[in-house]
Amino acid sequence: MITGIIVALAEELNTLKTLPNALWEPNLPRGKFVFLTDNVLLIHSGAGAENARKAAELAVSKGATQLMSWGCAAALSPDLKMGDLVLAESLIDSDGQEISVNATWHQHAKNVLGADITVSKGALIASEKVVSTAQEKHEIFEKTGAVALDMESGAIAKVATHYALPFLVIRTIADPASMDLPNALENALNENGEVAITRILKSLVLNPKELPHLIQIGQYFQIAKKTLSNVAKHLPNIISFK
Repeated sequence: MITGIIVALAEELNTLKTLPNALWEPNLPRGKFVFLTDNVLLIHSGAGAENARKAAELAVSKGATQLMSWGCAAALSPDLKMGDLVLAESLIDSDGQEISVNATWHQHAKNVLGADITVSKGALIASEKVVSTAQEKHEIFEKTGAVALDMESGAIAKVATHYALPFLVIRTIADPASMDLPNALENALNENGEVAITRILKSLVLNPKELPHLIQIGQYFQIAKKTLSNVAKHLPNIISFK
């Protein structure tokens, strides 16, 4: 059984370095894949649903028999804080369709992680864009009840469903529901779904007062990545469900 793990951002890739016995490849280009172990296939997709869909299809073409969405997410529920782990029970796509993850795998992962890491459940909703304000997050939460959002998991879930493959979401919270993102981050993604540092720097030149806010979200992102690194240590047990 081969697990295809799809990661959107280059900044999230190294959280998988703690996977035991991983043959690590630094600076994996977007759209490329590497076998970290005999049964773990890592793909760097780039942000956004279309990039995630292509990565999921690539994983299947390379022999993946189960798919995993891995990375950070934005909190919608006010109960979630930075670094909290969300083990989503279902995905709500941009059309409002709800897709359940594999219940057996979900329970198995929860059992594996429960002794060391607090697990939050609930629905994760797909967004076609960066949701940058606390007001937007609150409105989505009130309308859908989803506890968090990202831009990729919904597309991966659709591919998994198409091929009747088990699917799991492992996401950690990088920004709380009460936080407005800095303007510098709203347009930080380029057309390839990669974080363009030059765009962030240009935005800061125009609005230098955002720098402390940007540093704060960077610190939150590091907290979220730390949780992912801890989860990666448990991956051999998580993926060995039956």
